[in-house]
Amino acid sequence: MTSAVKRKKIFVFFGTRPEAIKMAPVIKSLEQDSHFHVQVALSAQHRNLLDQVLRVFGVKAQVDMNLMRPGQSLTDITVGVMTQMVPVLARLKPDMVLVHGDTTTSMAGTMAAFYAGVPVGHVEAGLRTFDLSRPFPEEANRQLTDVLSTLYFCPTPMSKMNLIREHRNPQNIFVTGNTVIDALLETARRPRPFENRELGKIIKRIHEDGKKMILMTAHRRENFGKPFEEAFQSIKNLCRAFPDNEWIYPVHPNPHVAGLAHRILGGEPRIHLLDPLEYTDLVLAMQASHLVVTDSGGLQEEAPSLGKPVLVLRDVTERPEAVQAGTVRLVGTDRKKIQREFERLIKDARYYRKMANAVNPYGDGKAGNRIVQAIKWFFGMTPKKPKPFIAR
Repeated sequence: MTSAVKRKKIFVFFGTRPEAIKMAPVIKSLEQDSHFHVQVALSAQHRNLLDQVLRVFGVKAQVDMNLMRPGQSLTDITVGVMTQMVPVLARLKPDMVLVHGDTTTSMAGTMAAFYAGVPVGHVEAGLRTFDLSRPFPEEANRQLTDVLSTLYFCPTPMSKMNLIREHRNPQNIFVTGNTVIDALLETARRPRPFENRELGKIIKRIHEDGKKMILMTAHRRENFGKPFEEAFQSIKNLCRAFPDNEWIYPVHPNPHVAGLAHRILGGEPRIHLLDPLEYTDLVLAMQASHLVVTDSGGLQEEAPSLGKPVLVLRDVTERPEAVQAGTVRLVGTDRKKIQREFERLIKDARYYRKMANAVNPYGDGKAGNRIVQAIKWFFGMTPKKPKPFIAR
């Protein structure tokens, strides 16, 4: 057993539900290794959605900045994180800060750590659309985080190549797979009833009626306004054109999303608008679905692991590996594209099977352990670098 004095202090910092899902496997792997002392800190950029996931995975935070405020701006989040990080880092004196992905929390937390001289490890590094406006502000957040980070944990070889082209140190870049697959597979292996009983009853009735269930999520900032109007109208038309399908849509609480969703889709009896789901219920809904329609980054990775084709309500994606592998199709918010691809998946069984059975390039459930091994290598605790994840 490594003595407590010699253990490295790893400060894991995040603030949204997707980050919590994807960081939980890293936290668990770190906690199981006697070389490390783990300190979890939350910005709480999101509040209720975040707390759901913490309960599911049994993650407890030592620091909670509780930043979420009604109508908060990106500037509010950035200033709040950086202001509160200064005394926290000074008090806890971590040896490394771990952040995730593309949130404003991650970007601001990385900058604060950089100013404090603390090395940053970036989980899910190297994803790119190369268009700072899409997704906004996520693409800029991710690029800025990578500029200031020391260690890079890439989900795929493509994300590693992006970093090498940007002249990041190749020795500090690791292909680990995506930790979301760790979380997904662990959750899917543990059968449990629906937390949301209404959802369970709806899905049970849909299947008993011999219908197909379509899972939908939509919340991206760049789709606010006219794009969402177009997408939602297309969904409404498809629901009417295919009465043997029913839609489950957990609506994001952002008023720019919820208002339009309820106005356009609220009167359709086969479109079920629900409150945001607990993570375990979301996994159960994915398992029960025929296909997924989303603008989420995480679902582009998760649904293919469960054999579900994905139509992405975005024109570009920082996850092109899934497009190349054939597990997802980009349809944007254009009515004709959405209708064309949806109809093909519903009507063409061969086309559906091809998408459903494509190789998922994102992970094998061991990313969290690879990240911990890479950190141990960085601190000289082991002479061997972890072997990279290879999709099979």
